[in-house]
Amino acid sequence: MSNNLPSYLDISKDINSDLSNAIETLNPDKIAILVDENTKKYCLPHLHVSIDTLIEIQSGEQHKTLETCSHIWHQLTAIECSRKSLLINLGGGVIGDMGGFAASTYKRGMPFINIPTTLLSQVDASVGGKLGIDFEGLKNHIGVFQDPARVIINTEFLKTLPKRELKSGFAEIIKHALIRSTEQWEYLNRYSFEEINWDEIIPKSISIKNEVVQEDPLEGGIRKVLNYGHTVGHALESYFLNSKTPLLHGEAIAWGMILENEIAVIAGLLSKGESEVINGFIRSVYDINLELPAYELLRSHLLQDKKNDAQGIRFSLLEKIGACAHGVLVEETVLKDILK
Repeated sequence: MSNNLPSYLDISKDINSDLSNAIETLNPDKIAILVDENTKKYCLPHLHVSIDTLIEIQSGEQHKTLETCSHIWHQLTAIECSRKSLLINLGGGVIGDMGGFAASTYKRGMPFINIPTTLLSQVDASVGGKLGIDFEGLKNHIGVFQDPARVIINTEFLKTLPKRELKSGFAEIIKHALIRSTEQWEYLNRYSFEEINWDEIIPKSISIKNEVVQEDPLEGGIRKVLNYGHTVGHALESYFLNSKTPLLHGEAIAWGMILENEIAVIAGLLSKGESEVINGFIRSVYDINLELPAYELLRSHLLQDKKNDAQGIRFSLLEKIGACAHGVLVEETVLKDILK
């Protein structure tokens, strides 16, 4: 598979040299860096950059809110940032999504650089320009499309992650293979999770997503295949968000893919045999013991999914390994049955 990476994205061997070049090109009047308590401790020491302010927020999806955005805007305003200033987002998907959203709406838009530090943010949030925050318990309910000035990916940051976080990101790598690349799927099946070479797999995974995004930048059609596993996955993630056992994004998506494959079999799209092969692989990676909530408890989240229309709940479902349909209308009776 050839690497088809976005023009604004660097796979970096020297984070400081590449960041310095990006800053020089942008020539900002002020620089702010956004971190959480984890990236401040483990990642910030690796950056040698002169800044005007450090903005710290709390980690976790539950803090991806308008209130946290207000805190970011307040800090940018306090040091009199302009539309020529720069925000560097150092962190995972929450920091990239929210920091990008805050930058894109501050004074109608200031440039930002994303330095994704988790596997999930490197292979997923790094591409496609989707930015946003959660609102009233609904994931990414408020947001915009806006590409970063630069995305700088360095796999050294992955060494700071616990295995659970790495596996969370791996779910999106599995998804990319299943919707678009039998070659990538075969690669994933050749190695155990521990043997995966991130320097090799990350550019390939990003290339798959970027190919889809280039065909449909604003998600009018084919880009919706990137939501495979996410209709049920987001509903589960939202439901468990404030529970004693919140799910990581990738864990929710792993469950979403398993359950949506069963829906695809009932819909006559995916063969039972392929569904069992895929679901067996996913279960071999994720040791998740999850008691599914009743359909009625997930229904409000499913009804708010951004792919839906007046006719009902629409899914992106696999037809076979390497091919995915989008806009598939699924009856609620089927969903109730699967989500038992």
